Amino acid sequence: MAHDHAHSTGSRRRLGAVFAIVFAIFVFQLIGSVVTGSLALLIDTGHNAVDLIGIGIALFAATLVHKPAGGQKTWGFRRAEVLAAGAQATLLLGLGVYSLIEGIRRFFVPPEVPGPGLLLFGAIGLVGNIVSIIILSSSKEASLNLKAAFLEVIADALGSVAVIIAAVTIWLFGWDRADAVAALVIAALIVPRAFAILRETGSILLEAAPKEIDLEKVKAHIEGVEHVREVHDLHVTRIDSNLPVLTAHVVLADECFYDGHAPRILVALQDCLAEHFEIAIEHSTFQFDRAKDAAQETHTHE
Repeated sequence: MAHDHAHSTGSRRRLGAVFAIVFAIFVFQLIGSVVTGSLALLIDTGHNAVDLIGIGIALFAATLVHKPAGGQKTWGFRRAEVLAAGAQATLLLGLGVYSLIEGIRRFFVPPEVPGPGLLLFGAIGLVGNIVSIIILSSSKEASLNLKAAFLEVIADALGSVAVIIAAVTIWLFGWDRADAVAALVIAALIVPRAFAILRETGSILLEAAPKEIDLEKVKAHIEGVEHVREVHDLHVTRIDSNLPVLTAHVVLADECFYDGHAPRILVALQDCLAEHFEIAIEHSTFQFDRAKDAAQETHTHE
């Protein structure tokens, strides 16, 4: 638990630092959007606004998840980071759809955009994004929140590159439609990523088994333990992005309930799950059944 607390504190500090950087970028780009009238910069500013909301939610969720479980909340607030990531992805999806619609409209009716000014604000955004990427790169796989935040700043950096390219094109060649094209590129970066995060959060909330875990292999491993006759009602779900949970009914040979084998089998099963799979399943609950009792159950499934 001390390690988890230290890791959580480090994650909050990283998110706090990135929040400050993204806020500074947002202010600069908001000013730039007003000054230049660029759609690409406006969309990138909106993207940063969503990032601010998402990272703020992530900071709040990172605090909530370590509140102790109690009362009706037997898992505490561990699902908070999943809900936060889902909310962030929903906002991104809305921004992406707006970007596509407005980008297509402006492609056919392009406004005049000053290339040099657009280049300045795009470069400021890119520098800030690179710093954020460096801060988050070492911990991006620690949680769904940090992963979402890392993907956000990666997309922001690519968006800033698109703004810079559009600025150079407008400045050197006078092709004002480059601004709309950059906005469409940013939208193309946003929408698939929003769907990917929504798919993962939905998978957790629907209690689907993690894609990294093959349930047939899990079942085979359990049934390979000595004295285990059968496994049914096997469920593997996730409470949050880092906590897979397994429950199962395990049918043992009848003599195991009388000769002291059952406790040793329990240890063997837990060790098996913690060591043999891509994701270690350290939280498992087994119900041991005798063969004759299992035969009487009416609501089992394989």
